[in-house]
Amino acid sequence: MSDMLSIGASGVRAYQTALATVGENIANVSSAGYTRRAVTLNEVPGGSGSTNGYGAGNGVTLTGVNRSVDVYSSTALRASTSDLSRTTKGADWLDRIQGALTGNALTARVTSFFAAAQSLAAEPDSTALRTGMLSAATSTAIAFTATGKAFDQVDADIDTAGNQAAQGLTSLGNSLSKINEGLSRAQPGSTTAAQLMDQRDDILSQMSDISDIDAKMDSIGRATVSLGGSSGPAFVQGTGTGVVSYGRDENGKIAFSVTVKNTTTQITPNGGTLAAISDGAERVAAIRQELNAVAADFVKSVNDNQTGNGSQPAGIDQKGNPGIPLFAVDPQGSATDISVAANFTSGSQIAAGRGGGVRDASNLTALDATRTTKGFEAKLTTLVTDNATAYKQKNTIADAQTAIRDGAAAALSASTGVNLDSEAVDLIRFQQAYAASGRVIQIARETMQTILDIR
Repeated sequence: MSDMLSIGASGVRAYQTALATVGENIANVSSAGYTRRAVTLNEVPGGSGSTNGYGAGNGVTLTGVNRSVDVYSSTALRASTSDLSRTTKGADWLDRIQGALTGNALTARVTSFFAAAQSLAAEPDSTALRTGMLSAATSTAIAFTATGKAFDQVDADIDTAGNQAAQGLTSLGNSLSKINEGLSRAQPGSTTAAQLMDQRDDILSQMSDISDIDAKMDSIGRATVSLGGSSGPAFVQGTGTGVVSYGRDENGKIAFSVTVKNTTTQITPNGGTLAAISDGAERVAAIRQELNAVAADFVKSVNDNQTGNGSQPAGIDQKGNPGIPLFAVDPQGSATDISVAANFTSGSQIAAGRGGGVRDASNLTALDATRTTKGFEAKLTTLVTDNATAYKQKNTIADAQTAIRDGAAAALSASTGVNLDSEAVDLIRFQQAYAASGRVIQIARETMQTILDIR
């Protein structure tokens, strides 16, 4: 009878834990990051030396509480999350660039400047029109300068985002190393181990939003993580982790790196926030280079029209004096830091002609020809439209990648998430087994009492 009691007791203990596990699954059906758990039950074999060779075993034992795992789906979800993050955050930077390009109406200001020159060419002796052209020149210079400052701000925001992303990754690495340490101490197959693995997967998901990662698990669930894919530098190994940093070189090019045990390795991100920041910085640098080229060419062309150069004679202002430079560039700044020259104080200093009298507008005619030849407005418009096209393409790609990410999340949820129908079946099954085990104990007790009552 003691065998029946121990068998029944083992069943009660095992199915009590099984019921608690099912209850935990049901309670967390809507909990983000929760992975379904299932108990593993095994027979306790009979001991040696039994007088009855055909006797029963010693009941049941619970050998572990196991998480549902789908390595392929988990990897696919992390990869699709990283790709989507790069695209959506890259689109955000393109939107910022678009705002910098269009926010100060630079193209319209340049057009207004040349329109004012055309109006003055019709009446070159008009004081009002000369004042209007000088005012348009001032507005154009302000627009160039403001556009350059807007790009400076985008660069500053990229630096802020880069530092924040690096700090975020470092913090997540520290958290993951602590989870690895906890898994080293936790009993494999325990509820504690399962909870730590849920936390581990959540951190890996957050990491994949920041950078593409390669994650490998050992036999007890500890993660080893590399940044920038499988060929990238190691970031987290066991309880050790690195420090991610962000910076710019002497040419202004950005770079991410990870330092592990005093060894620094550059990261080449292909996904996540880091890749989006790299893409944004490259885009800003390329557009800024083209914008600077347009600004420098615009200033040189207008000033050469005023003062003359090797291929054209100097213009003559309203008072018969040789033309002087209209624009000046801050020598300590960039090519877009433009202003009207300090000594250019009156519209009368505009060199409209070339010595042919008060009605001579040949120099302004040459300026209009330079406008057509150089295509300043066309180049600025191309910058705007090309960036707008890239932004639209990013959003189109993001829509497709969102569908891919959602599909990967659905696949992972189907394989590792909680299904209430399955849990209901398990609940009934374990409840019946628990009740039956209690009945075995009751029968054993009643049988023992019957034997004791024999006189």
